[in-house]
Amino acid sequence: MSQSQVLNINTIEKQAVFEQSGLPPQFNLEQFIDYQIASLQGLSAVQQAMAKAQKPFSGVSVNTLAKVVNDVDLSKPLADFPAVLEELKGVYLDHAVYFHHPRYMAHLNCPVTYPAVVAEHIIAAINTSVDTWDQSAGATLIEQKLIDWTCQKAALPSTADGVFTSGGTQSNLMAMLVAREVAVSRYAPEHQVKLQGLPAIASRFKIYCSEVAHFSIQKAAALLGLGYNAVVPVATNSKMQMDMQALKTAIATSKAQGDLPIAVVITAGTTDFGSIDPIHNIAMLAKEEQLWCHVDGAYGGGLLVSEHHRNALNGIELVDSITIDYHKSFMQPVSCSAFLLSDKRHFSHITLYADYLNPLAEAGNGTPNLVDKSLQTTRRFDALKLWLTLRTTGEAPLGRAFDKVIGLARQTHIVLNDHPDFEVINYPELSALVFRFAPEELKHNPDLLDTLNLHVRQTFLKTGEAMVARTKINGRHYLKFTLLNAQCQLSDVRAVIEQISHIAWQTYREIA
Repeated sequence: MSQSQVLNINTIEKQAVFEQSGLPPQFNLEQFIDYQIASLQGLSAVQQAMAKAQKPFSGVSVNTLAKVVNDVDLSKPLADFPAVLEELKGVYLDHAVYFHHPRYMAHLNCPVTYPAVVAEHIIAAINTSVDTWDQSAGATLIEQKLIDWTCQKAALPSTADGVFTSGGTQSNLMAMLVAREVAVSRYAPEHQVKLQGLPAIASRFKIYCSEVAHFSIQKAAALLGLGYNAVVPVATNSKMQMDMQALKTAIATSKAQGDLPIAVVITAGTTDFGSIDPIHNIAMLAKEEQLWCHVDGAYGGGLLVSEHHRNALNGIELVDSITIDYHKSFMQPVSCSAFLLSDKRHFSHITLYADYLNPLAEAGNGTPNLVDKSLQTTRRFDALKLWLTLRTTGEAPLGRAFDKVIGLARQTHIVLNDHPDFEVINYPELSALVFRFAPEELKHNPDLLDTLNLHVRQTFLKTGEAMVARTKINGRHYLKFTLLNAQCQLSDVRAVIEQISHIAWQTYREIA
């Protein structure tokens, strides 16, 4: 490309116009200027939408927005790209849920680093698939280096390895798949699940996890042919951590009933409470009982780079497998996650060789085909997002950001505890708090409290002024803050707390 073709982004006046006959617009050298202009126009549209977002959500209803989307005629393309972006405002940008907003406090969604946004551009433009070396080259090596880095942060042995995944659900599925295969090798050594399906003895397999563990463990058990009933929920203590004595009792009970304990799942950051199960103690018990030991660190994995709270993960180096979601506590765009194994040989339970893709001969000569470790075949180069982030900022700012929201959650706990209108369930180990509007004079009527707390959340969904989550504890409705935005201040949280109180009292007066 000549210098005269280089785009000066400060003096853009040209509009990207794509030919609507013949082939669709394609990213290539000839179309690069149009691509650059279109990219800047797209980013400008996002910037404008974010700048005018005075609240995290517009409050649009499903039916209203569905009509706008359904009215789009996909058989009739628009005249130019600016027109496309203008239409996008109405169907998406004006009504997106903005996780960067300080009053977004609902789910495990984070604002993202700008290097990761740039990485998304690069990923899409080159369109690498990291399943085999001949489709990815350097992308394979970058992903592997990040896997090695994460294994080192977790202090796993030199035999460890891993692979990027679509998220915690996939990583947990892979962990339970490997656990099942290891159990079959132990209890039915002549049986090959890949060839013969599940042996009859698998109906006796049991997996143990906290009663507040992620639902993906049950989903995994069902998908793997073990069934929901294979998962034994273990009672928690007052800190919402898996209770060690309850776990021992559950294992003993299973054995007495003729069942076969095969795995225990430690949660390092439960979705509702952010609670971290006693990793070291459970890992040691798992070794005694010969159970596969998995840590679901989708949420709490960010502590691997924390300056102040890394010790909460002590014992993680002893486990067999780990789930990490970089798209939660590492401030990466969805999807960006990993599954780690302490012994890479267990990836053989996932591997299948195909002559047209990853022939066995390539495994023998050291060709790194990541599909050998993955449930996916075609797979995005999501590792680039974390790579550019680390190469731009390093790991310390990521750890500081996570430490900051943990500190904010603990300040929020004090505010809620001191407020006469609220009761709070948990002291936050991470950045999630479960609480509800429950002034003393209304506690005699739990059904009324359910109604008021549900109405608070429904009101926020209609107004968009704040976004909070909801959950149920012992059959009763509660609200939840999940704080992952390091730009959020205690004053923002206080404002939402006062809004909740105002809405609840106003509703009470209307229905009393």
